[in-house]
Amino acid sequence: MQQQEKIISLNNNQVAQMLYGANDEYLNMVRENVPVEIVAKSNEIIITGKKEDVELAERIFKHLINLVENNRVISLTDIDYAIIMKEENQEISNLLKEVIYMTVRGKKIMAKTKGQYEYIEKIKEKDVVFGIGPAGTGKTYLAVVMAVKYLREKKVSRIVLTRPAVEAGEKLGFLPGDLQEKIDPYLRPLYDGLYDVLGLDLALKYIEKGIIEIAPLAYMRGRTLEDCFIILDEAQNTTPEQMKMFLTRIGLNSKVVVTGDITQVDLPKNSESGLIVVQNILKDINEIGFSFLKSTDVVRHKVVRKIIDAYDKYYKSN
Repeated sequence: MQQQEKIISLNNNQVAQMLYGANDEYLNMVRENVPVEIVAKSNEIIITGKKEDVELAERIFKHLINLVENNRVISLTDIDYAIIMKEENQEISNLLKEVIYMTVRGKKIMAKTKGQYEYIEKIKEKDVVFGIGPAGTGKTYLAVVMAVKYLREKKVSRIVLTRPAVEAGEKLGFLPGDLQEKIDPYLRPLYDGLYDVLGLDLALKYIEKGIIEIAPLAYMRGRTLEDCFIILDEAQNTTPEQMKMFLTRIGLNSKVVVTGDITQVDLPKNSESGLIVVQNILKDINEIGFSFLKSTDVVRHKVVRKIIDAYDKYYKSN
């Protein structure tokens, strides 16, 4: 088959440097996944190969150039996702430009995948959002980012973060320390997200003043949570009764995000997960939205996506 050549011109050396990666790491990743020859010069990329492969590589590079020219610092995750999406011929560059929030350290937080972008948009639109998907898709982290954004923009006066303290192979009573010290390990991912977005000092100040509350789900019973951004994390480990209890705590001017991975339920055998049951119960309520993230939305090491896909394949075949 006749070979085709395509030359992509870059605006300047800085764009080229960010696009190529250290020691051409990003270029090599494209080479490994698309059967084309890629020659990179200072300000241009020359792609040679079969017509369809050259067009695929061109779409990948144009997507990445778009991100770089919009001041995004790209990573291996961006390269990996660009390859996945361009194979499906999806145009997503424009979706990933928006800065969701700027941390106290100047870090720009943006959606890294189409699924993440749609999840964030749903949080903006709906009163209650369920973010359901595998580990590493940013469900909890992005919910915390949006909670901080709403707090700093004075759309709410408090943040409430909660998790069910389910004993996943370890008995709470045998853990060292008082009750708070026993519970803290279950809540640690929520603390980590806050520290990253707000910085340690400001996060601790807000927690000390009660502007941010982090507590086990059991502590929510009997309360009405008004003017809050409320996050229920690890919701796959709630029972249907606990889920109902939590959702009926919602007061005026509050927004709720419920996150969980229905493939990692730690409840006792024969117990139903509230996160699974609720999908059928609440699916027709307009103010409630469901966002389903997939393995392609994983933003951890690319092997995590492959692990998730392998487990899905295993469980489906068994």
